[in-house]
Amino acid sequence: MAPVESHELRRGKYAKLDAPVDDESPTRPSFDSNASSYEDLEEFDPLNYDAGTLKQKRSTGNLRARKASFRDAEFAEKAPRKRKWTPSRLCCGLVLLFVAATVLLLSAGGIWAWKSAPKDGLSPPWYPTPKGGQDAAWAESYKKAAKLVEQMTLVEKVNITTGTGWSMDMCVGNTHPVPRLKFPGLCLQDGPLGLRFADNSTAFPAGVTVGATWNKDLMYQRGRAHGKEAKGKGINVLLGPAMGPLGRMPAGGRNWEGFGTDPVLQGIAAAQTIKGIQDEGVIATAKHYLLNEQEHFRQAWEWSTPNAISSNIDDRTIHEIYAWPFAESVRAGVASVMCSYNMVNSSYACQNSKLMNGILKDELGFQGFIQSDWLAQRSGVASALAGLDVTMPGDGLKWADGKSLFGPELTKAVLNGSVPMERLNDMATRVVAAWYQLGQDDTKTWPLPPPDGEGGPNFSSWTDEEVGFLHHGSTDGSTGVVNKFVNVQGEGNDFHGNLVRRVAAEGTVLVKNEGNLLPLDRNGWKADEKAGQMTKYRVGVFGEDSRLNKKGINNCKDRGCNEGTLASGWGSGAVEYPYLVEPLWALRQQFNNDSVYLVDYPSNHLPKDKTLLEEQDVCIVFANADAGEGYLSSDKIRGDRNDLYLQKGGDKLIQGVAKGCGGGKGKVIVVIHTVGPVLLENWIDEPSVKAVLIAHLPGQESGNSLVDVFFGDVNPSGRLPYTIAKNEDDYGPGSKILFFPNGLTPQQNFSEGLYIDYRHFDKQGIAPRYEFGYGLSYTTFHLSSLLVTSHGPKTPLPASRPKGIDPPTFSTDIPDPKTALFPPGFKKLSKYIYPYLSSTDGIKKPEIQTNMLQSPLSEAGGAQGGNPDLYTEVLTVSASVTNIGLVDGDSVVQLYISFPQDYKDPESGEPVDFPVRVLRGFEKVHVEAGRQGPIPGVKGSPHGGGGNSKKVVFKVTRKDLSYWDVKKQNWVMPTTGEFEIQVGFSSRNLPLQEKW
Repeated sequence: MAPVESHELRRGKYAKLDAPVDDESPTRPSFDSNASSYEDLEEFDPLNYDAGTLKQKRSTGNLRARKASFRDAEFAEKAPRKRKWTPSRLCCGLVLLFVAATVLLLSAGGIWAWKSAPKDGLSPPWYPTPKGGQDAAWAESYKKAAKLVEQMTLVEKVNITTGTGWSMDMCVGNTHPVPRLKFPGLCLQDGPLGLRFADNSTAFPAGVTVGATWNKDLMYQRGRAHGKEAKGKGINVLLGPAMGPLGRMPAGGRNWEGFGTDPVLQGIAAAQTIKGIQDEGVIATAKHYLLNEQEHFRQAWEWSTPNAISSNIDDRTIHEIYAWPFAESVRAGVASVMCSYNMVNSSYACQNSKLMNGILKDELGFQGFIQSDWLAQRSGVASALAGLDVTMPGDGLKWADGKSLFGPELTKAVLNGSVPMERLNDMATRVVAAWYQLGQDDTKTWPLPPPDGEGGPNFSSWTDEEVGFLHHGSTDGSTGVVNKFVNVQGEGNDFHGNLVRRVAAEGTVLVKNEGNLLPLDRNGWKADEKAGQMTKYRVGVFGEDSRLNKKGINNCKDRGCNEGTLASGWGSGAVEYPYLVEPLWALRQQFNNDSVYLVDYPSNHLPKDKTLLEEQDVCIVFANADAGEGYLSSDKIRGDRNDLYLQKGGDKLIQGVAKGCGGGKGKVIVVIHTVGPVLLENWIDEPSVKAVLIAHLPGQESGNSLVDVFFGDVNPSGRLPYTIAKNEDDYGPGSKILFFPNGLTPQQNFSEGLYIDYRHFDKQGIAPRYEFGYGLSYTTFHLSSLLVTSHGPKTPLPASRPKGIDPPTFSTDIPDPKTALFPPGFKKLSKYIYPYLSSTDGIKKPEIQTNMLQSPLSEAGGAQGGNPDLYTEVLTVSASVTNIGLVDGDSVVQLYISFPQDYKDPESGEPVDFPVRVLRGFEKVHVEAGRQGPIPGVKGSPHGGGGNSKKVVFKVTRKDLSYWDVKKQNWVMPTTGEFEIQVGFSSRNLPLQEKW
């Protein structure tokens, strides 16, 4: 067992007390030139660590004027001490040898990682930050925002770009208000599957479950319900949905927060979720931007390395894979984006000008504000110039220390010219414009907080009591009503639990169903089985995952343990369950006790009484695989999974049940709750294992959603949003978690490029156990009548970038520094972050204001989501899907495109590599079973009535048919060779194909 360490709660995260952190300090200081400031700077200097011990080296003397050497006299006056023991030269030599070896090992790892990095292993600069307000869809909001911001003082502008500090106000993130202008402080709250730390709210199914539904309407409805609950709690900014991590590594700890391993699936699900949230007037947040694909080493010092991991990647892969869902989010009008903890090409994501200024704000035309993940900001001036608009939670490099990298430091940076006034104006205007864009200025639906109204958050993230501290993280003792216990779960037909149940049922994937064992009959024996049966139908339920946590459903903080049935991953993306329906209880409720005898052994160990196994006709065995955010660990799993096997002896349990059920003659149904792909090879081919359900993370209605599928009330229509392999190595070398640092700044090279998940399997010709998009139904569908209609000739480039509207303009005059001083008699709260200065000493107005050369604007830009011509419909693809089975059901029809083979760049003659096929669309349609008899010529039709059909239509855009050309820095459509249009039921079941 690992030694017990002292931890403190930070953003609901248990982090080591006094864990040091680093900073890449700006080259131009924006702080007072005094000794304490320089000591602070030295404390966070990433280079100021002893290479052997990783402890900070402290200097002596005047830090502003360091001496070349110390005089002997400075040491001569030290009092002599009695000599007790003096290390021998051999001892000293061994110590030095150990230190040197450690340094060499770390250095060698760093050199190896650096040498093996891609050629573009450094992120290029892109300046200055594009101004918001250049898109017509936001014109009115920016017009209003400009009028408000131009009335603000310097400190008021800084106030709305800086959090108040961790746990200083009611929400996990809070910005300051501007009371005199009636602009409220904003409440920012986790998370992607519900409202973290909030009472009387819903625990929705996780993103991976939603992705597995492949149902655009449910994606929207879940987002809308989520947004409605946030608004009911007084939350302005909801910290979700998550589309990063994308799932490059199947064992990634937070993959479950997103929707699947394909950029198109992720993009559509994210966009639908955002539309739902924002249709309720709540600002949605697309996160985590970008390439935060594993938990290990995501943050400096969280894993004992002085720097976060660097995700090293090429430009084409960024555009075609990882930035694609963010493009769809911006196109959907998302008003906030959260930058991630990690580095990208050796530059922290929250100060990466290429990512924020170049791609997000210029190329993708993002009009909202970029906020940092909590403590992801690693610099002040550099991050502001690179495009960061808001720092969260306000504290800079350490949790809850009250020292911000914005706040008073940003005030100084503007006053001394390090950050241009127009950059601060843009930062503030983006925040206010987002507030207007979502209609939060309407005091009828968004009443102002006290004393101007009764609005604002009506819950506290820090206590469950009605009365509590108003500023929990401060020494201030002021109290008041902090929890009003407002129930936002909906009522009657609008009760959100109904939606949870439907999403969870549709997100359950049936991957095996031999002999049509499922659906079960509530009365036990099916009609064709009753003959000669003299006993009740005997059912045995096994596995800890079938029951609730004995210590309580919310016993583990942030769901940070794997006890009982698994309905959520862990971390800041998890929520408190208002209730949790136990699968075992739900099964008992559904079976007819008069004709069914059910026994249970909800343990991951086989019962000693073998009759519990041997006397069953059907055995239902539950197992799971859990993961989460890296600040918590459970069962030696710290964030990222250690492997892809079932946890807590799940595989061994299933094998034992499979061998013993009914004395080897029983039928076994396996139910798996999981955060992502799991390996099934240890038991999937056991003759007694007849049915397997991947139920993912169902949320609070777990048991009810499962029995809906078990008994056929819901015909399973879930499809895998990832590939299930036969062997973990089949996912490729790029799929491996980096568990051990390969340098002081861990390096992770995305050298596989475009080839993740099914793209890798296709390229390498590897047979998966179950492919991406796969899933079974209780009925059978048939596809026919493929029609591809072209709307014009192939042309290589989109139309020229359109000129946007002019952004707001403001005065760039720098105010008198004295206007930024604390007001006389101002009462300061301990650790609360303010924009004010205590002194103006050392602050001089710059003679020349900062001016930057304009980086080239992207031809791929021009509107939200990119150049509007990228979304011009080039092809229309249609097909007919027919239900040839006996029961009604939903079919997920998927569109894949193969780019021209052996294509070469027409200018350079260089070959352009393409995946075998890529997903470009999907539609889920409900098709009733017909009653007209067999359909001539349709295989499988004699087994059902057949006959009812639905037409499915896909609109294929220019972007769908283009690749990112790194030389042209634009999307290019191949104009030679033939595209292949493929329509089917999974990435490897594509019966309809046609050339274009």
